[in-house]
Amino acid sequence: MKKYLLGAMVLVFGVTFSAAAQDTFETDSIATSAGDLTITFIGHGTLMFNFGGKVIHVDPWSKLADYSQMPPADLILITHEHRDHFDVDAVNALRKSGTVPVVTETCAKSVKGGVIMKNGDIKSVEGLEIEAVPAYNLVHMRSAGQPFHPKGIGNGYVVRFGDKRVYVAGDTENTPEMKQLKNIDVAFLPMNLPYTMTPEMVADAAKAFKPAILYPYHYGSTDTSRLVDLMKNSKDVEVRIRKME
Repeated sequence: MKKYLLGAMVLVFGVTFSAAAQDTFETDSIATSAGDLTITFIGHGTLMFNFGGKVIHVDPWSKLADYSQMPPADLILITHEHRDHFDVDAVNALRKSGTVPVVTETCAKSVKGGVIMKNGDIKSVEGLEIEAVPAYNLVHMRSAGQPFHPKGIGNGYVVRFGDKRVYVAGDTENTPEMKQLKNIDVAFLPMNLPYTMTPEMVADAAKAFKPAILYPYHYGSTDTSRLVDLMKNSKDVEVRIRKME
């Protein structure tokens, strides 16, 4: 595990930027057939990937970072319209000439020039194969019959980096579509109660599709040690805990 320092001036894959705040984000590096993938754990449901000289931001949220001081995006992935995942100000701060936002139909209303992906779509964007996986609730409801995340609106994304497939689930539960995924090398599964999954739900899904590396993310105050205990006998899945409250 590495540390990623946002200092006075930092060079990240050819991009120089400054930061007003002395924030430190954790990073991990994943080897792929096309070079290393660097994962930066911003927090909550927010991530940044660096791969092949490109910067990919996932659900940037201004509460977690000063995006005017972050590396501008080549690609921005937005999972759904809730404000802690879809922050138009953060998106605009990250945009440069040529930035491509990948968005849901709902979010496209507020973002110009976005590539719209519906559940089940597979597209090549900025040289990366991206698959949109349905993200929705089965159990947890806002009120009777009203799930926090209705089916057909939000996306999770499977992104291929070289020979590695990375799944960022968005806000969802352990859906049949998730459990049917194949050949996932890295998975980010949400564990933020009551909106997404319990540790038991995350373990159920992970044991079904068996990602090589599992990161619980967007977990709020949920006890991550419970997931570690549930997965202790699943030797084919490595559980990694990072600061993603």
